[in-house]
Amino acid sequence: MWESVAIVRPVHYSLFTFGETELLYWLVQDADREKTPVSIARGEVKVTRPLIITPDNSQPEFQNFFDDDDTAGMADFLLARSAAFSHLRFNRRQGPEQIVSDSVEEAVAKLNRQLDLEDEDRVAILTAPSGLGSLAVLRYTAERIAQSASDNIQELKERGFLPD
Repeated sequence: MWESVAIVRPVHYSLFTFGETELLYWLVQDADREKTPVSIARGEVKVTRPLIITPDNSQPEFQNFFDDDDTAGMADFLLARSAAFSHLRFNRRQGPEQIVSDSVEEAVAKLNRQLDLEDEDRVAILTAPSGLGSLAVLRYTAERIAQSASDNIQELKERGFLPD
């Protein structure tokens, strides 16, 4: 399932070491059956690191993230083995789906052109089969966290929270 979702337009900035980071995206989902249109929706995930870590916030917290318990259970299983997600709070907000008559490839191309015209480099484009949109957003979030880790560790060292 993980390979069925994709980040077709990545972003290249790190999450904030302290406070809240907004991850903006467009989600393009394939139709659930043949000859029906694909849908697109704009959304964001707010990733928040607590200022003080307590037993109550030691596990990741997902708000408005998963459509059903099965997907949430799968995410818990995948993330249980990763310290990178400890102490983080995730809040997903997504706008209404817009139905478009294009193929996934055409919808992605149109969104890419729009973002290029707007000179927008902080909005990702994700693709997923119907029903797996939350998994695409989880993958995007997980990859941003992993890619930000070295910058976050460096900032902690510079501020004296970690030894050199």
